[in-house]
Parts: sequence; C-alpha cells; structure tokens
Amino acid sequence: MNFSEEQITRYSRHILLPEVGGKGQAKLRKARVFIVGAGGLGSPAALYLAAAGIGTIGLIDSDRVDLSNLQRQILHHTPDVGRSKVQSAKEKIHALNPDVTVETYEERLMPHNAIKLIQSYDVVIDGVDNFPAKFLINDACFFADKPLVHGGILRFDGRVFTIVPGQSACFRCIFRQPPPPGAVASCQEAGIIGAVAGIIGTLQATEVLKLILGIGRPLTDRLLDFDARTTTFREIRTSRNPRCQLCGSHPTITELFEHVPETCRFEPSAGIPVP
Repeated sequence: MNFSEEQITRYSRHILLPEVGGKGQAKLRKARVFIVGAGGLGSPAALYLAAAGIGTIGLIDSDRVDLSNLQRQILHHTPDVGRSKVQSAKEKIHALNPDVTVETYEERLMPHNAIKLIQSYDVVIDGVDNFPAKFLINDACFFADKPLVHGGILRFDGRVFTIVPGQSACFRCIFRQPPPPGAVASCQEAGIIGAVAGIIGTLQATEVLKLILGIGRPLTDRLLDFDARTTTFREIRTSRNPRCQLCGSHPTITELFEHVPETCRFEPSAGIPVP
C-alpha cells in the first residue's frame, strides 16, 4: 500500500520501528476498530488510534455532551456541551488526522443491532459505563468472533484486559453476571480522577495496535489493575472457565439478551472498576 510523502512524515516514528515499518503501517490503515462509548475511555482510545493511522474508526454512543463530562472525556470541548457525542468526536478525530474514516452511530448498542454492527470491524473497544452493556459487548464479540479490549475506571482505579473469543477467558468466565441493583456504589456517588481515564483508554488503544500488528503479548488471560493513589499496577492471572455460561463446554447462553439496566457501578469485592 502506497503512502504519500505527507503520510510517511506523519507516521515516520511508527515506520522507524522494526516491529511496525511500512508493512505494519499499511495494516493499521486497512484496520477497522469499533469503539463502544465516546466517553472517558473512548476519548483517549479514539484519539491515539486516529493518530496511529487506523483506517476506519466506528463510534457508537447515544448520549449528548454534558458539562460534567469535560473533566475526563477529552474528545469533547466546552462549545460541544449539548451536542451529539459521536458528532463531536468525529470532528476532533478529523482535526487530528483527516486520513481516518469515522463511522458514527448515534444509538445504543442493543441485542438486535450488536452483532450486525460489530461484524464489520476487526477489533472492539469496550468504553461503556455500566455492567449490562459490558456483558452485552462481551457476548456479541463472542458470537461475532471479534477480539475485545475491555476497560473500566472508578475513583482512582482502572482495569484493562483483552479477550480473544475461543482462545482466552471472556468477561463471563471471570464475572458471571452483573451485580444486583443497589449492591455497589454509583459513579455519581463515588467520583473519578479524570486522568485515570486517559491511562486506561491509552492502554486499550495500545492493546488494539498490538492485536492488529500481531506483535508483543496481549493482555489475554490477565487482568491489569491500576491504582493511581500508589501509581502501581497489579496483574491478576485468569483462565477460561469450562463452566462459563457463554464459552464453556456446555453453554447456556446461545443468543444475545439485555440485562436489567443499572447505573455505572463498582464491585469492591471483585475489584471491578467501570467508567
């Protein structure tokens, strides 16, 4: 795939890397990445993937920009308050890198549209802020056989891990189902240090680039937890659960369904941070 002189200059620091080079940069230009949620995690992930030269980025989010979002959702600026998040995000991505095609979906990811949307992309990023949506994304990626990079944040904590269907533990292997309503604190009550969203979202983007380029060791069968208070990372080993309801030996989940909606939550006993 040929690059213009301007593109060679733009991506020169990538091309200098033996693990990337011109062939790797061409892979990035051909790649299609689907980001669910244009918020705290989707913002840094989208910007770094656009800067890296990902050819097509799909963004799905039904929300509009709120003033309280601006503390961490860096795709959006003060004049964007009240605007569609996906349209605001598309403008910022194009301002950063006009080479990138941005496909927007101003709607919620639901059981009836999830697989159809995800099937046309190579990798999916989970940037949502509630458990039911995270389980839906996990299940849809399993049925569509698409790699998924999960991320979650709350307070001073963050988590990221990568799921390759049929090869590594899925979200349900680790967390069987969403916690019951009222069992854990809401994000509005708990708060979030905005910079943590940047750290976790950037790690998600890095995982995507590694998967597309076929380099390094992805965060499969490993949960990477981050504590901003002590600036420490902790790795938790996982493995596929043969009794998993979705990807186990005798699955009981054979189609997509929607869990009862809950607000953004954190389960302290399981250490599950979400945006």
